[in-house]
Amino acid sequence: MPNLRILGQDTRPLFADAKGKKDNGQLPPALAAHAGFNKAFQKGKLTFGLMAPFKGYPDTPIPDVSDLVKNAKLAEEAGFAALWMRDVPFYDPYFGDVGQGQDPIALLGALTGQTKEIALGTAGLILPERNPIHVAQAAATLEIMSQGRFLLGMASGDRKSEYKNFGRKWDERGEIFKEGWNLTKTLLETPKRPHFNSKYYSNLNGTLDFIPQLEQQLPMVAIGRCRQDLDWLANNADAWIWHGVAEDETAQIVAKLQDLNQDGYWHPFGYQNFVELLEDPDAPCQLYNKIYLRGGAKSLAQFWKQQRKQGLAHVIISLKPSNRPAADCIRDLHDYVFDEVNQD
Repeated sequence: MPNLRILGQDTRPLFADAKGKKDNGQLPPALAAHAGFNKAFQKGKLTFGLMAPFKGYPDTPIPDVSDLVKNAKLAEEAGFAALWMRDVPFYDPYFGDVGQGQDPIALLGALTGQTKEIALGTAGLILPERNPIHVAQAAATLEIMSQGRFLLGMASGDRKSEYKNFGRKWDERGEIFKEGWNLTKTLLETPKRPHFNSKYYSNLNGTLDFIPQLEQQLPMVAIGRCRQDLDWLANNADAWIWHGVAEDETAQIVAKLQDLNQDGYWHPFGYQNFVELLEDPDAPCQLYNKIYLRGGAKSLAQFWKQQRKQGLAHVIISLKPSNRPAADCIRDLHDYVFDEVNQD
């Protein structure tokens, strides 16, 4: 198995028993018309995203990304709902991985012109290491360039060594994240003469307009726990994508989020899996450390089908541990997984 520290798994207790209350089955009205959000999250279905560099790289921490656009196109043609980019500015040997190893915003900008319908997302921009004004401007620009397909995923970060290089205090990352989230949201949703009082970032006094200004709400997705409690995640994030979920925990998480939610709308829950996709599609599936799946495509389909029945809405697949060519992995997922998972 690969080094599972690359996600900095948050092992704090998640929930007490929860029965869950029914949401109205609808997305918030402001998001109902968003092309990317509706592509990635469909009530009652389980959709699939692919993490950059959209291929396996089990033997190196820094992958070759010369075929990134090619693999992105293959993923869109195969029926993936979303493509996701990680935000890793430094190589830390302790974590042993840098994702795609290049700036996510620049790469997603390139993909807006190379793809047509697939959602494009960040999973996620490390808010305490970025200025929310620049985050908001980049997000609004990607939303315009992609014609409404961008998903702004943001995280608090899991690499203490990076925080030192950015001059941030590790113990304050939850508070910095929350303030950064609120400032980003303010700029995107009230761009005309915005006001904002800040401790960690900028104070906005209403003398300037933020640009570019969007005509519709941009989805904001929490990636990881973000050092926030479940009540915050249930009511502030348009969707939440986590990691490290046991196969029997999904229903409890979804129920707890529904218990805590206050607006009555559907806020999707998803997670990431590292996937070692074996050549034999009938090879049995095994989940390790709540995050690493190893098996053939047919057995993976049955695993994810049960997760859909528990309420899981989206899976981000990282093919990092897979030795097979990307085209073969993507083909198997298309042939054996996508349709099967959503059949009752």
